[in-house]
Amino acid sequence: MFGFTNKQIKTHFTQRDILERGVEEVIEKNHLTHVLYSKKLRVKFGIDPTGPNLHLGHTVPLWKLRQFQELGHTAVLIIGDFTATIGDPTGRSEERKTLTSKEVKKNMDRYIEQAGKILDIKKTEIHYNSEWHNKEGFEKILQLARTATLQQIIKRSDFKERIEKGADITFIELFYPLFQGYDSVKVKADVEIGGTDQKFNLLMGRQVQRRFGQPEQDIILLPLLTGVDGEKKMSKSFNNYIALLDKPNDIFGKVMSIDDSQISSYFELVTPLPTSAVKKIKNMPISLQESLMIS
Repeated sequence: MFGFTNKQIKTHFTQRDILERGVEEVIEKNHLTHVLYSKKLRVKFGIDPTGPNLHLGHTVPLWKLRQFQELGHTAVLIIGDFTATIGDPTGRSEERKTLTSKEVKKNMDRYIEQAGKILDIKKTEIHYNSEWHNKEGFEKILQLARTATLQQIIKRSDFKERIEKGADITFIELFYPLFQGYDSVKVKADVEIGGTDQKFNLLMGRQVQRRFGQPEQDIILLPLLTGVDGEKKMSKSFNNYIALLDKPNDIFGKVMSIDDSQISSYFELVTPLPTSAVKKIKNMPISLQESLMIS
């Protein structure tokens, strides 16, 4: 499964792949369909280095970003070294543990190397969001504070649940989606990619762009890859993940443990195989887990 190098990846991505393969929802799909071949788009994906390893769940949006690259668009990878010190509150029942800048720097030490297993790094525009968040100061924060209302922010489901349970929400957590949205402003994103759990943050990016006088980004929402336990989303928190830097024997063991009901989604979401090949390989006489290892 990881026997290939980036140069060996043979891709056959089409417009249909971008808009439909492994896609849950496209916001402004008609617009994106129209501009996909008429202009060079800036397509953004951001990831916070809250841990040192990327796993297969992270490769779902990375493959979508690669699909845009193959059609000649600009892939913009944001490493959230600033936002990682805050922690994305998405899906959290309590505030994340605060990370120091030193911890974040250590975590992201090999991020580019790992992302390079999927992306053509030489053609990827890479930014660390501390480039602007650490420099623009309090005036920017005041501008962002005027972008959204408290009522809008606390409507997000995870905040509502915490409020109902009497759990605290810090002001810095309220600002997180605004900081992520401001990243879209700074890189002038035409499209942003993320998991379905990121819908609130990505929509806030459109609102922040509008506040700063930019066209609103289109959005592609992707499914969350189920972990090797066959139940929860792939996550380091649930210890059900396959890391890109795992040893080959460990990867093999984990892949072979993937539940049969989930294996087809792995082919679709985390391999470069053409969609037609994904459909055919399901009928191969060897086990689907073995097919996944050699794809």
